[in-house]
Amino acid sequence: MRGGRPSGLMANFDTLRADYDAMKSSRFVRTRIGLAPQGGSADYHLRNETQYLELIEKSRDAERNDNILGKTIERSATNIVSSGFTLCPNTGDSKLDAELYYRWQEFTEDPELCDIAGELTWQEQEQIAVHSMLRDGDVFALGTQDGHIQMIEGHLVRNPKGQSKNKGIVIGVELNDVRRRVRYHVRKESSDPQRTASSQESTPYEVRDENGVRQAFHFYNPLRVSATRGVTALAPIFQISGMFEDVNFAKVVQAQVVSCFAIFRKRELKSEAGLPSTSASYGSTAIEQTAGGDRLIDNLEPGAEITGAPGESFEGFSPDVPNTNYFEHAKLLLTMIGINLGMPFVMVMMDGSDSNYSGARIAIDEARRGFRKIQRGLRDKWHRPIYRWKLEQWIADDPILAAAQQRLGKKFYANSWRLPAWPYINPLDEAAGQLLRVRNGLTSPRRLHGELSQDWEEIADETIDDNGYAINRAIKMATLINSKLGENDTKVHWREIISLPTPDGLNLSMPIAATPAKQNGKEASNGNQ
Repeated sequence: MRGGRPSGLMANFDTLRADYDAMKSSRFVRTRIGLAPQGGSADYHLRNETQYLELIEKSRDAERNDNILGKTIERSATNIVSSGFTLCPNTGDSKLDAELYYRWQEFTEDPELCDIAGELTWQEQEQIAVHSMLRDGDVFALGTQDGHIQMIEGHLVRNPKGQSKNKGIVIGVELNDVRRRVRYHVRKESSDPQRTASSQESTPYEVRDENGVRQAFHFYNPLRVSATRGVTALAPIFQISGMFEDVNFAKVVQAQVVSCFAIFRKRELKSEAGLPSTSASYGSTAIEQTAGGDRLIDNLEPGAEITGAPGESFEGFSPDVPNTNYFEHAKLLLTMIGINLGMPFVMVMMDGSDSNYSGARIAIDEARRGFRKIQRGLRDKWHRPIYRWKLEQWIADDPILAAAQQRLGKKFYANSWRLPAWPYINPLDEAAGQLLRVRNGLTSPRRLHGELSQDWEEIADETIDDNGYAINRAIKMATLINSKLGENDTKVHWREIISLPTPDGLNLSMPIAATPAKQNGKEASNGNQ
């Protein structure tokens, strides 16, 4: 006994456990390096600016040269942006809403008004922003005094020269004590393709103007509260994608080799003189003799004829290239790559033959949830602050808008955005399901169209206008036709000229009136003889 406790308990005390297996490294839990001691912010792993910039360049190289990553990123960005975001001003004044909408459309559709270089429309800038966020980790933009948008790639936002360890600046983003962004330090892009930057000095740009309105914009995907810069979506899959490329290359080379038809000749040592010579017409037969006696056959082509050394014999082989296991393994790797870019296998390969309809639909629906998350981030970090900045410029230039802002106050800036939607996978079934929800009070038309990124009021107004136009035209045409008919001729009803849809489940019957001649005859007995 020691201290009133059994000695055996003290001896086994160290083996007692009240923690997680993952807390201790073992042969089943690998030792991870580079961890922050006793915990750290997300910026701890970005503390080395040089390595962060190198990561961006590696991602760009993978996009350029990898036959899967580049197109998968592009397809993911295309699905996210789709047909573009639609502004819906909500000032409460319909005429003012229409004016602001018109001004925004004029700004976004004209590259000369939207882009400082005069090349990109707003939707093209949306596409580049999402693409850059997935590939580089983030993207920046500056609002100029002339009203243009100047997009800034991530490698240009860097720490001031000689201040790489300056407190409060995380790779070009200056923060205050509560991590609020104060300034972006931007280096000038060089027009010389041989240089990376025209100046080693960074220019600081205030994130907000004197009125607190953002004039510098930053789009990234924050995975932690303490994340100041974004990280490429390719970071977890660099190794897998690289190995997948190597395996594919090896399989292509292997397929080329086994596709060659070669003749192997066996020569006996004593009968060497009587063997026929090799004809060059069969293919290349170049053989390299190495110091160790091993041979490397170069320039192997279909139809090659290879002569063995005295006493040598060769055995042919015919392997399956690629073998059956390769396709399952390749699918697994492509699935891992696609997951990190929000793309299921069926969308990565644009091929649904490997899945049934239900499986493909579940995968695509799940991918669209991820697309919707990025859409909301783009709306909140890109569209809304840029629209607010643009409103301030319009107010400064237009006294009428300035008066409206004074009258409405904060309501002047109210807005919503219709996020891009995607077409039905199965239009008939999905439309029937939505109709059932509305008829049974499971949702309202307004909410339903909101799910489809549509405006119910706009659709209702357009439907009423279109139906009213059609009915008016039909009435006028029926009146014109009836004016040319005689008194005893059957008149044309306007409904006979236009075919309007009837509600589902409604059956209509139209009685046919008997003519006066038939009413005076035997046929007027309604079928009773």
